Amino acid sequence: MAGAPHDIVVVIPVADRPQHLSECLRSLLQLLHRYPYGGKVSVLVADDSRGAENLAHHRAICTEVAAQGLATHYFSQDEQRALVTALPTDARMQLTGVIGDGASYAHKGASITRNIAYLWLARLQRDGARRLFWFIDSDQEFRVNVDTADGEEQRYDIDYCHSLDRIFDTTPTQLLTGKVVGDPPVSPAVMAGNFLDDVAAFLGDMARLTPQGACAFHAATRHADDAAYHDMADLFGFRQADAFRYRCALDGAHDNARCCADFAAKLARFFDGEHPTRRSVYEASELMASVKPARTVYTGNYVFTPAVLDWFIPFADLKLRMAGPTLGRIVKAELGERFVSANLPMLHKRTVESIGQSEFRPGIERSSEQIDLSGEFERQYFGDVMLFTMEKLTAAGYPGAASDRAAIAALVDQTEQEMRERYATKHRQIGEKIARLRTLFTEPGHWWQQDASLAEARTLFAAFIDNMDHNFGDESRAWQIINDVGHRQTRTQTIVATVARYRDDRKVWHAALAMEMQRILTTGDTGNPGI
Repeated sequence: MAGAPHDIVVVIPVADRPQHLSECLRSLLQLLHRYPYGGKVSVLVADDSRGAENLAHHRAICTEVAAQGLATHYFSQDEQRALVTALPTDARMQLTGVIGDGASYAHKGASITRNIAYLWLARLQRDGARRLFWFIDSDQEFRVNVDTADGEEQRYDIDYCHSLDRIFDTTPTQLLTGKVVGDPPVSPAVMAGNFLDDVAAFLGDMARLTPQGACAFHAATRHADDAAYHDMADLFGFRQADAFRYRCALDGAHDNARCCADFAAKLARFFDGEHPTRRSVYEASELMASVKPARTVYTGNYVFTPAVLDWFIPFADLKLRMAGPTLGRIVKAELGERFVSANLPMLHKRTVESIGQSEFRPGIERSSEQIDLSGEFERQYFGDVMLFTMEKLTAAGYPGAASDRAAIAALVDQTEQEMRERYATKHRQIGEKIARLRTLFTEPGHWWQQDASLAEARTLFAAFIDNMDHNFGDESRAWQIINDVGHRQTRTQTIVATVARYRDDRKVWHAALAMEMQRILTTGDTGNPGI
């Protein structure tokens, strides 16, 4: 029989994203207004910013939200440092791969920030309340986008809190992962090939039309599923999707030339993670029927009971992408049916409308003419190496069964070679697609090359193609990094070392959580102002 509703603590790591954070928390207030919840909902904002102005802005946003009645604690970097410093020295040194080395508490990475937040959350358990911890990303909102005859609408269609309470009350679930709709959860590093297909399809369609003709791009389009975004969907057991057609979002009567200009203005957003042609939308389903066994944690939308604090985000100091899927493989091996997914997605917005790009995104460098994704690309590549090494290890019984360092090293080397071959094949294909798109775009006979009103659009298209070549062509900095033997050896050796010590890290982590809870029980000092 169900007890009192769970209290829900929403945890939001944020780094230099005040506009995103404000919109995220505003949407939570709207959600709770629309769907009042019997349990207590509170918020912990863990700041990982570097800019002093953003640090102050984030704190002010939290104060403003708290004044509107939503209990909100701003987890400052000073407070994070104090929490980590309070750990015994030997534990703190053992856990540098989990909670960082303490050199800086700015831009230490989302995974380390989440893990430090886990330590803070452990303090709450002194009262024994029924509680759920819900981790999200700052560029998400507590609503979804739905498809209508007139295009997408963003709506509050999901009563998240009651849904979560019901699932955790009526099933043995200890960890639940949702997904996102809207912008994809994956990096541009693994979407370049399919987006080039879609841009070429758009220009191919445009070439058969007239600029003054009524816009022909308002027909219903396919919705993107998980596999549609990824250039290497076969890695995850899916078939590669064919080209998607663009669906114009302009209102009112307009011609094809106007649509072409509007599409051109969206191209650069791809480098921030938007995908103008492959968008996912929310499709309602019966809640309990959607609860299924999971293998991937979406770190932007996952919920767990206090017992799961023991499973920190692994290998956090490496700052690799694919941290959630890697954690998911470990949790699946240990939690089994208590780890599930459910149809409870959140709206994902990679960019801020007022600036047309993300406020902050690690691994991206911008200049007046170029966008460089090499940092993110490198983190994606070695994140894939880590993930698929972990798949092989967990299939062999890891982490329950220990693996010696030599066996781990052999698997890492084998996986890295497999990934390099796959990436190299995709690299060649993308190079060919860039060349074909450039030829299609620059063909003098096409009407967009002759229309004076499309001068800016032509500049935007040319810049997009140049940036694709800069990031994914033969001379790209990303490929120079990945093809550097010394760099690969350093990365793979570090992966081997962190995987080999994971079991020991878990033991120390478990002891650290227990010591923190005991300290709170002894002193009564939670450092918690009302959450």
